[in-house]
Amino acid sequence: MRWMQKAGKLALGSFIAIGALLATANSLAAEPPFPNGPVKIIVPFPPGGPTDTLVRIIQQNLQKIWDGNPVIVENKPGGDTIIGTDYVAKAAPDGHTLGVVVTAHTINPFLREKMPYDTTRDLAGVTQLVNTPLALVTYTGAPFNTLPELIAYSKKNPGKLTYATPGSGTSTHLAGELFKQAAGADIMHVPYKGSSPAQVDLVAGRVDLMFDVFSSTLPFIQNGKLKVLGLSLDHRLPNYEKYPAIAETLPGFNVSSIIGVVAPAATPKPLLARIQADIAKAMNTPDVKERLATFAMEPVASTPEQFDRLIQSELKRWGKIVKDNNIHSN
Repeated sequence: MRWMQKAGKLALGSFIAIGALLATANSLAAEPPFPNGPVKIIVPFPPGGPTDTLVRIIQQNLQKIWDGNPVIVENKPGGDTIIGTDYVAKAAPDGHTLGVVVTAHTINPFLREKMPYDTTRDLAGVTQLVNTPLALVTYTGAPFNTLPELIAYSKKNPGKLTYATPGSGTSTHLAGELFKQAAGADIMHVPYKGSSPAQVDLVAGRVDLMFDVFSSTLPFIQNGKLKVLGLSLDHRLPNYEKYPAIAETLPGFNVSSIIGVVAPAATPKPLLARIQADIAKAMNTPDVKERLATFAMEPVASTPEQFDRLIQSELKRWGKIVKDNNIHSN
């Protein structure tokens, strides 16, 4: 009788193991192949800018990884990135429509009474592509050359200094307000309609300071028209170590211009992980790394979970800054 019981148990175990294998096989068979058609990456800016250029660099490698499957970069600018992101939020959750988001993605909900989508409910993070530091820059004739000198000057001359931004409610405006709080500095905000006119007036010395995306200011820095007081990371940027981090003077100050990828919220998690892994692979090549360095971009390629947590923390931080300073968009 014992051997019959033992044999029965072995047979039952075998049936269970076979059943599990069949279930796994059926599950794999049920998953459609990816990609099985063109993949669109929605960029919420016009062609030619740094974000668009970054995506097109990665696009070429993704097509190779996906066996020549078309990867199409589609530009949908407008509405402070909302138009393009709304398109992604309402797309089919099958991985074939992805969207690029920047820091504005975590600021817009606090500047608008109504949004066409919910930032966290309707979208899922895929990966943060890169960190891009902001540079705090000044004109060459400014009476300070370092961040400690600027802070000391601002305290001796409250309300005298000005800082330019491309507009009220922009990420660089909020970075300026965060800096003022951290430094205890009294500096007046001067909003412009875009970065270019702000940069022109800064070079001419009509305004004193500006937070701007580092890659955007590099040409002015390299030709000696602007000087760098600090970069907004908590460490020195590789390949640009001669420029100090603001955190060296103001510990904990860390404001990056975030560029990442999102998908419709209902996209299956295994598919999000697959796409993230492929994007990370596309970025992890010498040619991509070299080109990112020329744009002063630091590769990240975080997991979907990590990017979702970052979006949540950025929403919390910028929401407080907007509320505390009663900030409104242009």
